[in-house]
Order: sequence, then structure tokens, then C-alpha cells
Amino acid sequence: MPITNLTPAELRLSIDPDTLGFVDTSELLDQPLPWIGQERAEIAARFGLEMEQTDYNLFVLGEVGSGRSSLLKQAMQEAASKRVTPPDLCYLHNFDAPEHPRAVRLPAGQGRLLRHSMEGMTRALLTEIPLQLDGPDFKVESERIEQSYHEQESQAFVALETFGEARHFRMHREANQILFTLQGKKGHAMTEDEMLALPRKRRAQIAQAEQELLAEINRYFEKTRPMERAMDEALAGLRRQMVRPLLDREIQKIRTLLEIKDSATLGLYLDQLLDDLLDNLELFKASESDDELRKERLNKVLSHYQVNLVVDNHGLKGAPVIVEDNPLFRSLFGSIEYQTESDVLVTGFSRIRAGSLHQAHGGFLLLHLADLLTDALVWEKLRRFFRSNRLQIEEPGTAFAPIAAVSLVPEAVDATVKVVLIGSRELYYELQEGDPEFARRFRVKVDFAESFAANAATRRASAVFVAQTCQKLGLPHFSAAAVARLLEQGHREVEDRSRQSAIFGHIKALIMESALLCRKEDVALVDATDIDAALAARKLRHDYPEQRMREAIAEGDLLISVDGEQVGRLNSLTVVDLGDHCFGCPMRVSARTYAGEDGLINIDREVELSGPVHDKGVFILQNYLSALFAHDAPLALNASIVFEQEYSGVEGDSASCAELYVLLSSLSGLPLRQGIAVTGALNQHGDVLPVGGINEKIEGYFQICAAAGLNGSQGVLIPERNRRHLMLDQQVVEAVAQGLFHIHTVEHVSEGLELLSGEPAGQASTRGIFPRSSALGRAQKTLQAYRKACQASQDGHPAGKHSH
Repeated sequence: MPITNLTPAELRLSIDPDTLGFVDTSELLDQPLPWIGQERAEIAARFGLEMEQTDYNLFVLGEVGSGRSSLLKQAMQEAASKRVTPPDLCYLHNFDAPEHPRAVRLPAGQGRLLRHSMEGMTRALLTEIPLQLDGPDFKVESERIEQSYHEQESQAFVALETFGEARHFRMHREANQILFTLQGKKGHAMTEDEMLALPRKRRAQIAQAEQELLAEINRYFEKTRPMERAMDEALAGLRRQMVRPLLDREIQKIRTLLEIKDSATLGLYLDQLLDDLLDNLELFKASESDDELRKERLNKVLSHYQVNLVVDNHGLKGAPVIVEDNPLFRSLFGSIEYQTESDVLVTGFSRIRAGSLHQAHGGFLLLHLADLLTDALVWEKLRRFFRSNRLQIEEPGTAFAPIAAVSLVPEAVDATVKVVLIGSRELYYELQEGDPEFARRFRVKVDFAESFAANAATRRASAVFVAQTCQKLGLPHFSAAAVARLLEQGHREVEDRSRQSAIFGHIKALIMESALLCRKEDVALVDATDIDAALAARKLRHDYPEQRMREAIAEGDLLISVDGEQVGRLNSLTVVDLGDHCFGCPMRVSARTYAGEDGLINIDREVELSGPVHDKGVFILQNYLSALFAHDAPLALNASIVFEQEYSGVEGDSASCAELYVLLSSLSGLPLRQGIAVTGALNQHGDVLPVGGINEKIEGYFQICAAAGLNGSQGVLIPERNRRHLMLDQQVVEAVAQGLFHIHTVEHVSEGLELLSGEPAGQASTRGIFPRSSALGRAQKTLQAYRKACQASQDGHPAGKHSH
């Protein structure tokens, strides 16, 4: 196929605004937004969200800005609206083992109802129980019980007093103690001096009597203490009898309100709560002193009747959709809060906090894989959760705290959660290989494409995206011409006139930047000129390295010639990707050849400035060259190729065509046109393969030529297979239309040789001989001369010794 000179119409895709079917995007607000170009991902996502079996979690692959997060949130919300609302989760005090709080699930909304009911019951009991215990019925019966005790106790004390008086001791009670004193002859208490003045025999009699009295006092206490216990039990029974109907009524209200027919845990809890209340009724009755200790004990008892509602689904329609952007251990799996008391960390069931996995029970949880991988503890805990589907709240750092801690082990709960994990393709395949057990929990792969085949439907859907973006962000709407320009930019991003970029995050950024410029002009609609201005402003913010490169060429620091002819030198095209800005620039490649047996030397490779892909291209070039000329004998050639003034490294094989051309130019002695820059990869059969960054390469070289002055001889030589990738700047298109710049395409490397050298490449005969006047014939002649020179050199030296 002969070389092709492209026309202006072939250099970019231009979308006619009239074909879009609207005047501006405000007309499209009533239309739903589909998954633009993501049909495969949409089918997979909806399948995974509807599949209720375990291990069918979703792993979402795709580039940032492809809409993977927003579209999955939308799909999760749609799926959640069709599900049953999951129950609330409460933690309650465990009367049997306080360190193991009980977990209770209740129908959605009843957790809040239980909490309010328990609070209301507590307030009612604080008022009603003292009233019951201060009522006349209780007073009459309690006084009777106490009077009976006092009568029996008084009788026992009278007997004790009689016993003491018979031995000359006077007795009286003080608090819970019995004190006694020895009486003298005159009836007064005997002093110590009087006691010492008594005869020894009398003192011994008194000591004996004192021992007998002490024994009798002990017998008195042994008799009265059971009486006191019986009185206390009778009073406690009376309190229970008087208050029990009130407690039964209050607790029955809760049972009836919640309709707890199937919750055995909650039923058992209420039974134990009733027993606990009956055991602590004395704390509700204020004493005359109303001491602080009683109040403290009462508050502690009442705290056991609180309800810790950790997951409240009151008002939720359907299943929950949780997006966890900060998946720390505590936020994901729940936590237990502690406070310091007397240098000890203490806690209780009311300080238990639920995590995102608890909140997402019965619904969906969206996570980002990169966030999870930053914490090995989170990763391991998540693996255990997928294995058991049970959640145990714990505080992993408590064991390493500098002070002692009161431990709490809440009851573990089952959790059914559909996890949507978002990550890059690299992380996905690393996970498949490195952790297959975890990977098999994500059987649904949702793969977001980076581009899609453009058609009328996708363009319409893209316009709807623009309309909804403007509405959400409060931006002015876009004209049809502006939308057409946005679509063209989408094709430019993927370098394909038939495909459009699926990274709508980039389009959204351009929408916002264009709208800002539109508002500054105080016009109603964003037009195509605003899009171009936004792109120009963006480039100005990021293109300082490109500007410095052009200045270096203009000032002569970088040797780039865009006019005339030279032997063994040519401008190749390369692209520089800085992440935030990508631009093309020419790079001079040169070759030198002479007789020898070392073959082709890639100087950049020898000094480790080239990457493996570039080295591969050079080896392919060497093999192609050998296939052209080494029919009769091996090549006798020393050749060197280098990228001049390149010090940061070379990678990629897009310069292999240019390297071949400078090598053939050096061999043939034919000069090459310096105004034509070359890009293209080469295979072993001489076919020119497509390369990336084609638009940036052409535009970068065009700017260099425009700065030097366009003379109509400059242009670029690119692979024919890159034709559909062209989405060139309008400035380049206009220069081509005026004949000031040219875009040439080739399918085979020989076609480009004819364009650059001005001579036919030449067709080999059946014996592998090229016409002597052709470019390849001249190169072949030089190689034959090199072979003869090497043979002559070898003949003049002893066998086994060769000079190179």
C-alpha cells in the first residue's frame, strides 16, 4: 500500500450538535441516567446484589472516575428498597454474668420503643414504689412486724438485765452494742481505783461474774439475731407483697407493647429484671438521712435497666446501605468505650458501640480495598467475619493499655451483609493470587470499562449525565454545541474516533471548569467556546515542563532540526506523561555504521538508560535488518544507535521505525528529511504497528515547527493503524488544510523510507539482491563492502586472532 497523506477531515472527529436532538441540557432533566457504556458491569452488579446466598459479595474493578462508586451506590439503594427492613440490635445487662452483656434483636423500631418504655418504667418506679412503701397499709403491717420483734427482743433483754443485776452489773444498749458497768455498795459505778482496792478474792469473784455475763450476752445475740433476720425477711416479704402488683403491671405493659412472643432472650431479661427489682426495693425508700451511699447504690441498680440501642432501624424503608469511607477497626467492627476510675479502665454494657457491619446487617456495605489493606488487624478480622458471619465486639488495644482494664465481652451476633469492595485491577488480581480464601468470598466481578463504543444512544445518555450534573451542582446548563465538544473530548481521551471515554470523572471536572468561565461572562448557557477556554486554561496550569522544553529547542540547547536533510539523523516522536499533564516532544535519534562483527549496539541500553520494551524493539529491528541483507552470509557490521541529549531514560518501542531509518540512512549514505518526524513500532516482518499518545506526539512536534516557522515541508510519519486514533487540535487541522503541515501514514516500513530519503526503497530479487540505485540496494552495497573489509582483515592475521 502506498504512503497516504491524510486530509483535514481524517484528523479528528467532529460531532454535529444538530444530531444530538436537543437545544440545551435543561430539556433532558426528566430522563433517567443509565450506566453509560457499562452494560457488562450493570448486569454483574444487579446479579450480585440480588443473589442472597453467602460468598456472592461484589468486587468492583475500574479506574477512579469511572462512576464505579456512585453507580454501585445507586444500584445498592435500588436493591435495598426491595428488601425487608432488618431488626434493631440492643445490648442489655446480663444479671447472671455482667461481663457478658446480652444481645437482642427486635423488629425495626421496637428497639427505640423498648428503650423509651424502660426509661418510662424507671421514672414511674422512682415515684410509685416510695408511695407504696409509705402507704397506710404498709405502715400498719410493718409496725406490727417490728412491734412483735421489739417485744421479743425486750423480753430477752430484761432477762439479760436480771442476769447482770444478780452479779452487780448495770446494763444499757447503745447502737448495736451492749455496755455494762460494775456497781459499788452505794449504787454508783465502781472506779478502777476502787476495784484495785478490793481484796484479791473479791476481784476474782468479779472477774468470774464478768465472764459469765459475757457468755450470757453472746447467748442473747444468738437469740435476737434470728429474730432480727426474721423481721427483715418479713419486712422484705411485705415490701414484695405490696410492690409486686405494681412491678407486674409495668413489666406487662412492656411485654404487651412490644408483643415479644418469640424473643426468649428479652423475656428472660424481663423476668430477671423483676427479681432484681424485688431484691432492691429498700433502696427506693428514702431514709431520714437519705444518705449518698443509698443513692449511689440505687443509681447503679437503675443503670442495669437501661437499653443500649446500638442499631436503630426506626424509619428505615427497606435494607440499609452503608458506605464506610474510614474502615478503622472500631468503626467497622464496633467498639467498647472506657473511662478511668481510680487508675482502672472501667466500662459497662451501655458503652458498647456498633460498627458498620452491625449497621449493614440485612443490607449492603461499600468498602474500598486500598483502605482495608492499610491495617493488617482489620484485614484479618474481616477474613474471620466472612468465615463465620458472626460479629464479636472487642477492643484489641486494651490488653496493651498502660493501666488495668475491666474487661467486657459482649455476646456475638450473626450478621448477613452483602459487601461491595472497590479496588483496582492490580489489587484484584493480587488478591486472587495472594489470598484465594478471601477472594472466593467475592464471586461477583463487576468490571468497569475504561471506554465504550460510541453511538447515538451513548451520546444521548452522556448528555443526560451533563444535565443531571448541572442540576446537582447548581451550574448553568450546556448548549448542544458544548455537549458535542465534551463528547469530542471524550473521544480524545481514549484516542479513538469510534470509542468514548468511560471516565466520567474527567468530564465532570471539565463541566465545572467550563461553567465557571461561563458565569464570568454572565451568559445563560455554557457553549463550545467555554469548553475550549477551560481546556486551554487547564493546559496553562500544567504545561510548564512542556514550555521549558520548547524554549530549550528554540534557544538551541536541544538540537532539533525541522528543515533540510541529514545522513543518519532523524526526529523521532515521544510522549512525556507527568500524571497531571501529557505532551509530545521530538527527540533526535542518530546512527553510525562501519565494518566489524559486533553487530548493532544500543548505546542507551549499554549505559542502562533504556527500558525492556525499548530494548525489545531494538532486537526486533536487528532481526529485521538481518533478514533483509544476510541471505548469503552474516552481516559484517558495527553499528550504534542513540537518542541524543537524552539523560533520563528511554522506554517504549515507538521509536523502532525511526531507529531503522537512521541506520539505513547511515548504511546507504542517503540523507533524510529533517522536517518529517517519525513514530511507529516495528515487527520482524517490517509491518508498522500502532503506538500510543499519537495526538500529543503530533501536536508537540507541530508546535516546534510552528515556532520555527511552517514552510509546507514539515509533517509527521505515523502508522496507518493509528488513523482512527487521531483527534487532533483544531490548530493542526487548519495547518493541514492550508498545506503547511502534513500527516503521512504507512503500513510497511519501506514506504516511509521512500518518503524520507526521496529514493525508492527497492524490491529484492529471488536471490535477495536489491536494485543498486534503491535505498536498500545502496545499504546492501555498503554491507557487502564491510564484509569484504572484514575478510581481508582476517586474512592478514593468524587464525583465531581477529581485529575489531
